[in-house]
Amino acid sequence: MAGLPASLSGQDEGSFAYLTIKDRIPQILTKAIDTLHRHKSEFFEKHGEKGTEAEKKAISLLSKLRNELQTDKPIIPFVEKFVDTDIWNQYIEYQQSLLNENDGKPRWFYSPWLFVECYMYRRIHEAVIQSPPIDEFDVFKESKDQNFFESQESIIALCTHLQEVVTAIRDLDENQLKDEFFKLLQISLWGNKCDLSLSGGETSSQKTNIMSSLEELKPLILVNDMEHLWSLLNNCKKTRGKASIITRVDIVLDNAGFELVTDLVLADFLLSSQLATEIHFYGKTIPWFVSDTTIRDFNWLIEQVKGSNHKWMSKCGADWETYIKVGRWVYHDHIFWTLPHEFCVMSQVAPDLYAELQKAHLILFKGDLNYRKLTGDRKWEFTVPFHQALRGFHPAPLCSIRTLKAEVQVGLRPGQAEQYIASEPSWLTTGKYGVFQFDGPL
Repeated sequence: MAGLPASLSGQDEGSFAYLTIKDRIPQILTKAIDTLHRHKSEFFEKHGEKGTEAEKKAISLLSKLRNELQTDKPIIPFVEKFVDTDIWNQYIEYQQSLLNENDGKPRWFYSPWLFVECYMYRRIHEAVIQSPPIDEFDVFKESKDQNFFESQESIIALCTHLQEVVTAIRDLDENQLKDEFFKLLQISLWGNKCDLSLSGGETSSQKTNIMSSLEELKPLILVNDMEHLWSLLNNCKKTRGKASIITRVDIVLDNAGFELVTDLVLADFLLSSQLATEIHFYGKTIPWFVSDTTIRDFNWLIEQVKGSNHKWMSKCGADWETYIKVGRWVYHDHIFWTLPHEFCVMSQVAPDLYAELQKAHLILFKGDLNYRKLTGDRKWEFTVPFHQALRGFHPAPLCSIRTLKAEVQVGLRPGQAEQYIASEPSWLTTGKYGVFQFDGPL
């Protein structure tokens, strides 16, 4: 499309995209292969020789994938029938159609980074589903669970804080409620630092108490639209009054483990404070980007929190289970979230999902991958308005809550980016900085 900035890609040697494809992705594949190998005896116990054969097959498919990537081979179509196989293969053809005849086929280092990174995770899934009877195995499950267990102290502190707030909620005046809302939003933002794909699958748990660091972290928020979120939800609450009208907040989840706890704590507060009456969560249908939340991770985490021997933690888990039972919390799966498409085509590619999001009063998009898909992962100027970069994706008022882990950022003030470029060359990719970036009627 004329006039659009180019996509980020591995062509730019030394860029974060290039280093991801060259170093981080092979590292993630190696870890996946190791994980399968370590479960060898478990597969044998469960499935006998068939389990052993399946483990060998999955490992050989992943080794082949790693070799294709490291030698920059052409991107090949998917062969195993799955719900999204046709859409994926059409998208690979579409990427082919963007190339000149002399360019040959789409390749790892020359195609858009967003496409090849999503493609890699979908190929990991293909290797597993091509290897029954271990075709349900999640190669990332262990690291996601480990992140949860290693963050226990922070989780206990957060659950305790939430229970104190909920107990006193009727006594809080509007300003106190707003302060609490801002505090839990910021905890959810900094919880987004716990990303296993950024660390190549190495541990990234939350071992320090974020709550005591919020003040010193505040200057690291480059775009802070929390006020818009407050006025939107507070107005909904006032307009609703005593009437049984719904205020719905949708949360498009990112990482399992500690970050998911911060999201569930925020969601609990939204109901307890009556800023919302129902929360809808969206997770991934297949294991994705190492630490992304699936339905298994969602249910498992609530079960773990409920089963804790810490009373406030276990109270949170019990409350969350109740919210699900009575339908005030709803979890949705949709294949669109694990496709390579940017969100501006959602209304054409997944009209059912777009229509579902339109029912929300506010949508919170957690994390970096959602931001990349919101903005098309392009080389936008830093000062381009967020609304413009969304290119027509406006199902409802929305806000990106993201720590920066990719070289794309829009909506900054003139001169703002230049300050960081001069003093911190890697400011866009370390997860040190964050944004609350809102789009909707003000």
